[in-house]
Amino acid sequence: MDFTFTPEQTLLRDTVRSVLTRHYTPERRAEVIADDPGWDPKVWADFAEIGLLGLTVSVEDGGVGAGPIETMLALEELGRTLAPEPIFDCALLPALVIGRAGTPDQRAALLPGIVDGEQLFAFAHTEPGLRWPDTRPETLALDNGGRWTLTGRKSPVSSGDRADRLIVSALVPTGETALFLVDAREPAVVRTAYRTYGGGRGAEIEFRGAPAELLGLDLDAGAIIDEAVITTQAALGAEAVGAMAEALRLTTEYLKTRKQFGVALRTFQALTHRAADMYVSLELARSMSLFAAMSLADGVVDATVASRAKRRIDLSGKHIGQEAIQLHGGIGMTAEYPVGHYTARLTTIEHTLGDTNDHLRYLSGALGGLQEAEI
Repeated sequence: MDFTFTPEQTLLRDTVRSVLTRHYTPERRAEVIADDPGWDPKVWADFAEIGLLGLTVSVEDGGVGAGPIETMLALEELGRTLAPEPIFDCALLPALVIGRAGTPDQRAALLPGIVDGEQLFAFAHTEPGLRWPDTRPETLALDNGGRWTLTGRKSPVSSGDRADRLIVSALVPTGETALFLVDAREPAVVRTAYRTYGGGRGAEIEFRGAPAELLGLDLDAGAIIDEAVITTQAALGAEAVGAMAEALRLTTEYLKTRKQFGVALRTFQALTHRAADMYVSLELARSMSLFAAMSLADGVVDATVASRAKRRIDLSGKHIGQEAIQLHGGIGMTAEYPVGHYTARLTTIEHTLGDTNDHLRYLSGALGGLQEAEI
């Protein structure tokens, strides 16, 4: 099996890296996330110009028509710089859902705005009190003579504080879960914005009889929602790999230059062994991230595959984040030094859509359906 990236994939990765390197340093990122909206509109416009916001939009609908591998490479670069732009939350994921569920008219009306960076969408699915893998919504959708209204609460909604429109999952009277489009500026939509631990933005959103439009024609969107959740888990894994790679790079550079007792820290064998263990964890995570992306590229939307990948990546992220801070010593604890921010983002990723314990329970439960092999 050939794991070499194509020239087009390598060009995409290098282009994203070039844009981010040009715009972001740790100091610049700190300035951006401290102010509203928490990301740089100029960087967002650059992403739209190079087609990054249209990666998950088909060519027929005006996008790039790229696959999960290309998406993984782009998100890995975002993780490498901790870029705060909500590319996946507000563009790639909503475009994927609209492309899967939307009617031709809805795709024609909605997708160009995402590709051009003019419209921000957010996927509102998770609800208070629900913990992965139990994500069946309690938000209700009522059909009032052909007009749908939504009542319920969604939280957390990643990057939902600035979204122009929302894609909302809700129960319909027949018991299925459907997807709806909601104007986030409706008076019946109440948003409470907040900052996340990793430096991003989110919102709790309450729907008080908010008018809504059915996305697509099918009232049963369960398979599309499952694909969205699994794709999000894979995307978080790719971003985590980029963050881990940079945390390891910062750590090895520190060991090369920092001196103690008159010699560089790299001369202490115990420290170099710990750095080597970090590298092993990174490569394990990278392999599982690629496994998850390749599975999606092959059309395999499997919750078990996504769970295996996310658990391994989260374990690697915890190991690398903790070791990076410890090997830096006191400076690793300061807000001015970037390594702590990488660990914060890795921690946030671990607790999104199931932490390591959640996935262990899920995978353990799945063992009951396996048969013992006879040799």
